[in-house]
Amino acid sequence: MASFSKQFGPGIIMASSCVGGSHIIASTQAGAYYGYQLALLIVAVNLLKYPFFRFAFDYSALNNKSVLQGYADKGNGYLWLFLLFNLFATMVNVAGGTLLSAVLLNMLIPIEISLNWLNIIVLFSFLAILFSRQYPRLDSVSKSIMFLLSLITLIALLIAFTRSSGNSIPADFIAPSAWQLSAIPFLIALMGWMPAPMELSVAGSLWVVEKNRLDPNYRQKRLLDFNSGYLVTMILALMFMTLGALVQYGKPIPTLAGGQFIRQFVEMYALSIGEWTRWFMALVAFICIYGTTIVAVDGYSRCNQQTVILLRQSIKSAKENRTFNPTYHDKTLRYSMFFTTLSAFIVIQFFSSAIGKMIPFAMTASFVSAPVFAWLNFSLARQDKQQKDWLTYLAWTGIVYLVAMVGVYFVYK
Repeated sequence: MASFSKQFGPGIIMASSCVGGSHIIASTQAGAYYGYQLALLIVAVNLLKYPFFRFAFDYSALNNKSVLQGYADKGNGYLWLFLLFNLFATMVNVAGGTLLSAVLLNMLIPIEISLNWLNIIVLFSFLAILFSRQYPRLDSVSKSIMFLLSLITLIALLIAFTRSSGNSIPADFIAPSAWQLSAIPFLIALMGWMPAPMELSVAGSLWVVEKNRLDPNYRQKRLLDFNSGYLVTMILALMFMTLGALVQYGKPIPTLAGGQFIRQFVEMYALSIGEWTRWFMALVAFICIYGTTIVAVDGYSRCNQQTVILLRQSIKSAKENRTFNPTYHDKTLRYSMFFTTLSAFIVIQFFSSAIGKMIPFAMTASFVSAPVFAWLNFSLARQDKQQKDWLTYLAWTGIVYLVAMVGVYFVYK
């Protein structure tokens, strides 16, 4: 098992980062609101974004440098644009994930602890796990989380199937259509983080560089790792959509936002399937959100740290000197992680009531910026003369789709 596990790394880490907002929140709501109407859309969005995440993996594995270094070669303006988006996402997404993890932890433990202390405990646990041997620790934790999450999500789905036969849809229920103008904001949010924000491909490339450093043979194994992680991500999205459809479709659904969403998520399973599932579904949600957030802490921290280093180096020297010292890299990464967790704590302290509104805004911002980062990754991949034709055609289709959807969003808005 250990030998088999070594075949995987950044692909599974990326999969772990995908199953938070886009899966347990957006996919579950898609099933609860619209049943199975959006199943093909979820598959299509995953396929159309596939090339751009794949390009980041291939570029870093073949060139042994991150796509951030590729952006830097194109001009510092791209680095500044990325840093602007990434800093906002760092504060909002890590704060939101931490808050939801704390709410779920409060539901799992038998003793009463204030929510603020639970937020501190969760943030401290991220630093405790990642502070030393950052990538190996992240690699180990992500694989464990994805195994547990896949297993218990499958169990939850089987339970929902066995119990849903008695949950008939009311005769007077009018099925809402997902294909109308009023549904566009929800569809945009769903597609923005499905399977993950496009800027996460940058973090994926940084994990590939780390894996290359630890395993010189990873270049030959990267496609098995990437494709496995991407497929698991897509399957889990459909599983969470199915859970929402089986348990909640056809029933009154309150507005789900912020920390209240996660309580209502657990509550609807307890009421529909049985009180005995409350703790189990809270555990499913906790593993999902905690796994996503700890990966986000590492990924956003790496991206911020290396972007700042590249910008500082560009001031001092020509682009050929934009290199990284692994020892210096590890030291400054710790500082970046401190910044990430501290900024998330500050957001929770002063803006916790607004996180419910900030997260959908972050999802929408990810969708709007997706064509930019998709094009940047594609432009780097086009330097590889051996690129597969089918991947190039799929990438062009994906870019047209992303630009068209952004246009639809602004026209509707």
